[in-house]
Amino acid sequence: MNKALETLKERGFFQQCTDVEALSRLMDQGPVTFYVGFDPTGPSLHIGHMLPAFALRHLRDAGHRGIALVGGGTARIGDPSGKTEMRKMIAYDQIDANAASIRSQLDRFIGFDGKTALSENNKDWLADLNYIDFLRDIGSHFSVNRMLTFEAYRKRMETGLSFVEFNYQLLQSYDFLKLNERHGAALQIGGDDQWGNIVAGIELIRRVAGREAYGLTFPLVTTSDGKKMGKTEKGALFLDPAVTTPYDFFQYWRNVSDADVRKFMLLFTFLPVAEVDALAGGDVNKAKERLAWEVTALIHGKDEADKALAGARAAFGGGGDRSSMPTVSIERARLEAGIGVLDLFFEAGLAATKSEARRLVEQGGAAIGDRQVGDVKAVVGVADLDASGEIVLRAGKKKFVRVVAG
Repeated sequence: MNKALETLKERGFFQQCTDVEALSRLMDQGPVTFYVGFDPTGPSLHIGHMLPAFALRHLRDAGHRGIALVGGGTARIGDPSGKTEMRKMIAYDQIDANAASIRSQLDRFIGFDGKTALSENNKDWLADLNYIDFLRDIGSHFSVNRMLTFEAYRKRMETGLSFVEFNYQLLQSYDFLKLNERHGAALQIGGDDQWGNIVAGIELIRRVAGREAYGLTFPLVTTSDGKKMGKTEKGALFLDPAVTTPYDFFQYWRNVSDADVRKFMLLFTFLPVAEVDALAGGDVNKAKERLAWEVTALIHGKDEADKALAGARAAFGGGGDRSSMPTVSIERARLEAGIGVLDLFFEAGLAATKSEARRLVEQGGAAIGDRQVGDVKAVVGVADLDASGEIVLRAGKKKFVRVVAG
């Protein structure tokens, strides 16, 4: 097997390939141009979207040429893959704004140099398509019976599949054909839910252009307990620091299950496999801290990773630089008067409601500094400020908030 493909397989990026032997031979002959798509259905990517971007960088590092395709055109319809109901339609200007934001995020991570890595937006060839011509030239190559055998459509037939969504596979296949014509793209990579769309694109290229193309998919990444990776209590783990702070981003990785450390290091860092094995086989807490720092540095930069690490160590170890910890400001006058513990935990965002704050206290999960709080009627005041003039609140073992007197 080609070395680049071996790297993907060894690190957990390999689920299915349309013809691994032929693709391996092609990659041995020289650089292969490949692409992966990103749908701009929101203003920010989340970490689940980034798995193909990590694979792109691995392939580029092996000498191949990657295209990140932002779906400014296909997002006008919405991909039914993996969805139980039709996506909400988004205004065109919002899609354009999302596409620009996502391209910027990808550029920071990938670095589009126009040679080894470049970006495209399928709006450029989809927005002004002539529907009649498209049906004649492209739609005539698709079999409805064949399309309905793919899992994405079979599942949706149970709950209802709109004609708009039914066209999605034609458009994504057309993307592959256009990138094959424009850049010589011979490989599409993506999540395994895209298998049907990728195969359809390969067949379209063969029928229209008489050229061979290939597809490779990655497995759905789940945690060791079977949950979708990247989900938090606040929702998805977004790249936008205004939505998910670098500290919260860091903490997600710092708190992953012991059983997930090696897998996530292989997928979401570029550390050599031997180093990953050494870290995962040693002190698990040090391994988690390294995982958290590496991923945060890749997404937010080394400075933010250093700050998040310092903030986490301050929260868990006491003292140190707390500036990167989640922080709320409380007027000093209110602290002098005294604030009920339930009100304080609620205002600090450690409980969604005061009822939840009550349960947290009653169940022994609330603490001020190192002191557990068990009285729901307790009052927090200036006497609870530490030597730094701050109060560190803790909910459970993993959630901390720094309270400063304003």
